[in-house]
Amino acid sequence: MLSVEEALNKILGYITVLDAETQPVLDCQGQVLAEDVFADIDIPPLDNSSMDGFAVRAADTIGASRQSPRVLRVIDMVMAGDISRKTVAAGSAIRIMTGAALPAGADSVIKFEDTDVTTREKGSAEVALLCETKPGRYIRRAGEDIARGSLVLSKNTVLKPAHAGVLASLGRSKVTVVRRPRVAILATGNELTDISQPLAPGKQYNSNTYSLAAQVKYYGGIPLVLGIALDSEDSITEKLYRGLEADILITTGGVSMGDYDLVRDVLMKRGEINFWSVRMKPGKPMAFGAFSSGSKKIPHLGLPGNPVSAMITFEIFARPAILKMMGKTQFARPVFEAVIEDTVRNEDGRRIYARAIVEKRDGEYFARTTGSQSSGVLTSMSLANGLVIVPEDTELVKPGDKVNAMLFDWNDV
Repeated sequence: MLSVEEALNKILGYITVLDAETQPVLDCQGQVLAEDVFADIDIPPLDNSSMDGFAVRAADTIGASRQSPRVLRVIDMVMAGDISRKTVAAGSAIRIMTGAALPAGADSVIKFEDTDVTTREKGSAEVALLCETKPGRYIRRAGEDIARGSLVLSKNTVLKPAHAGVLASLGRSKVTVVRRPRVAILATGNELTDISQPLAPGKQYNSNTYSLAAQVKYYGGIPLVLGIALDSEDSITEKLYRGLEADILITTGGVSMGDYDLVRDVLMKRGEINFWSVRMKPGKPMAFGAFSSGSKKIPHLGLPGNPVSAMITFEIFARPAILKMMGKTQFARPVFEAVIEDTVRNEDGRRIYARAIVEKRDGEYFARTTGSQSSGVLTSMSLANGLVIVPEDTELVKPGDKVNAMLFDWNDV
């Protein structure tokens, strides 16, 4: 039986980064750049004002104060997006709005608050300056943000909202990124019924497909739902063939030791199995290998059928595999020390991942379990914002003990 680290290393060693695609800027958030992005324009393209005020020559403001204002002639007004065709000469000024191009002859901007503009009639031909200014004051220089020819975004950058704005400022509507993986998802079991159908006696709704498809989408993949396979080799094989166009195949159920756990048998005949048991709880019956048809072979993760086991093994193994396919290199979740408020027993020497609510109080982290830790109690997973990790060699943790807690998301604390 493999350790969690051994199993994860085997999976990631098999997974490769996918090829690139060109996508609209707004469609590739969270994807990894597959190209270097260079600027072919200056941003801003021209010297412009960072304030509403007057474009002036700094020399004309020398000695100006509230007690001794300097009065200049106002010869024009320029709005953002326009360019004044007049030149600021000695003794003159041009009214200017934020973002407007700096007129010729001006070397500074004096903001409205430092003039008497509010006491004059609108459209006055004069303005009094109430303080001095210096060359370059309140001016954003051309290329100050991005210079033409410079490297703006490097290959392998994970795109975030600010990057979309930067790309748009360069006039880029599309960008080349590592494509999102297509993840085929197949649930197995005679007892399963799709949520679109009435529930017959002895049956239960197929929740695993929806939990896993939601996880795939959350982490940037594209789920391809294959439906439900019955507990027969023919049904499982037929459904698996439908997933051959995916980049990775995930099944739930059929990898344990029961009489009708047939996914493992199908893979041994039509693919390969690298391993099928991991020293963890929940999630011990977890298989990894490949499914083949001719020259086509795709990696396969066989997750347990119990709903919580499926979600936790996805978190520990499938999530890093999907992220690596997308070209990402950071897979680890934030793990930190917390004080546990419940008792957790480890009776068979496996690493336990206990569903927990992690909170920060008075500068310290605390964790409490979400009730029953049965692998069939899916609500315990929906309540959790993280997992408490109990090592293989630790038989018992008691209230007040320090444990490692792994958060699903920093924003949840």
